[in-house]
Amino acid sequence: MEFLVYHSIALWAGFLLDKLLGDPLWLPHPIVIFGRSISFFTKKFNHGNYRILKGAVIAIVLIATTFIFFFFLIKYSYQVSSILGVVVEALFVFFGLAGTTLVKEGKAVFRALEESLEAGRKQVGRIVGRDTRELSENEIRAATLETLAENLSDGVIAPLFWFALAGVPGMMTYKMINTLDSMIGYKNEKYLLFGRVAARIDDFVNFIPARITAFLMAACSQSKRAFHFIFKFGNAHSSPNAGYPEAALAGALNVTFGGAHLYFGEWVPKPAIGETKRDFNKNDLINTIKIVQRTEAFFVLLLTLIFVVLNL
Repeated sequence: MEFLVYHSIALWAGFLLDKLLGDPLWLPHPIVIFGRSISFFTKKFNHGNYRILKGAVIAIVLIATTFIFFFFLIKYSYQVSSILGVVVEALFVFFGLAGTTLVKEGKAVFRALEESLEAGRKQVGRIVGRDTRELSENEIRAATLETLAENLSDGVIAPLFWFALAGVPGMMTYKMINTLDSMIGYKNEKYLLFGRVAARIDDFVNFIPARITAFLMAACSQSKRAFHFIFKFGNAHSSPNAGYPEAALAGALNVTFGGAHLYFGEWVPKPAIGETKRDFNKNDLINTIKIVQRTEAFFVLLLTLIFVVLNL
């Protein structure tokens, strides 16, 4: 069970690196490589007949290749030396976490809004998939907070969950799946068929992490309403997973998320999540960031405790 000790060290090293560095532009990131691979195959095969089959084969091949590559990378790194193995693991834990960047991007949107509405629209367009050209100031704030909740699951808790189950290979494979979904998992004419299987796989791998995220958010916010909203509004979303962390945050802040949004020229209806309709403000961002940071830290501590107990 010695590997659990190494996992714990790599986990904390990667977590602290993310807190210190975030995602520096000068450092090559594996997600960029994932994105380029997906883009290459999408341009080559997303046309003509059999789009569902072609999209499924490409998704499965990319997912399998990612797992195999990182499985052998970690295996051979530890065969060289335990120190090298921990260093390589820590590096990819760092790459797999987006907690610091998530908070940074949320703050950037609210700062941009202080400059102008147009600046806010442009900035929020960096973190959401919807059309931001006609968003009001309040809609921009709502979109930012919704994204912080959803991406806490996708960018922090889910990668850590899969790291706990399958190490760096599991974490990086999850990141490939999530990148596939973010690029081709849209329900529009261009991607509805080609990205269908990728989107379903993403739904599957996020099922448990999204619910873990929601309950941890509720616990870290110390809000009974957040727990109540998870059960009341968690499934009130077109996504089988995104509604749970959004419901927890809506309860913690006592706000309402949802409503129709424009994606690639098409209006996509989304039910309301919450009971109190009011304008969003800077305090909502401050409280959301506290919840995000506490939830991430708590889950890292929880995983460390599990590793220690299993190692006894």
